[in-house]
Amino acid sequence: MSTVTTHVLDTARGGPAAGVPIRMDRIGPDGTVEPVGSGVTDDDGRIRDLGPDDLAAGVYRLTFDTASYSAATGQENFFPEVAITVRLVAVDGAVPHHHVPLLLSPFHYSTYKGS
Repeated sequence: MSTVTTHVLDTARGGPAAGVPIRMDRIGPDGTVEPVGSGVTDDDGRIRDLGPDDLAAGVYRLTFDTASYSAATGQENFFPEVAITVRLVAVDGAVPHHHVPLLLSPFHYSTYKGS
């Protein structure tokens, strides 16, 4: 399993958001951006293999292409993309698994550190 996984729920439709393209980048201390992984949510709105199994500690950004999802589902969406930036910290020498869910609606989104 990837170090980082995600789950997108469409709160306006009351279910998982299938088909959301997501990109994960590492943000270097100098602001450089390095692609780490990408994928598309499955029928359950999840990506279990977004990036590598082992990531170094650092800052990472997950970018959700909500414009293509809303176009595919015929919804208006105020947010054409959602970018969530997280800091992964090593514990006992390794970065543990992190789950970053996104709750999405046409005019609102929220996220939290999942399990």
